[in-house]
Amino acid sequence: MSKTWKLDGPDGKQYASAVPGTLGGHRRNRIYGRLDCPAALRAIARGGYVTNRVFFSTSEDARAAGYRPCAVCLPGAYTTWKAQQDGVSETRPVRDSLRQLSTRRRHPQNHG
Repeated sequence: MSKTWKLDGPDGKQYASAVPGTLGGHRRNRIYGRLDCPAALRAIARGGYVTNRVFFSTSEDARAAGYRPCAVCLPGAYTTWKAQQDGVSETRPVRDSLRQLSTRRRHPQNHG
């Protein structure tokens, strides 16, 4: 008898798989990350997290299902996702955009 795993597909629906998922996620928070993510492992150790745990075979499936990358274990993917959410181009680092915003706040232009 072979083992099967329940994974979430790009449509967000579960399906049986002969291969375990490579990424874990949290259904309520809509976050996905590595199975060895320190933040997820801490949450699991505290309890309560496991009931909302989902698994994906690829990051593409997780993104298509509406999940975002974890900032702790997938910082590069998170930065790209965050920049897309904020409307910042990927070619321009997020910190430069934030620096410009803070500079504008400190030095308002005089209109008068």
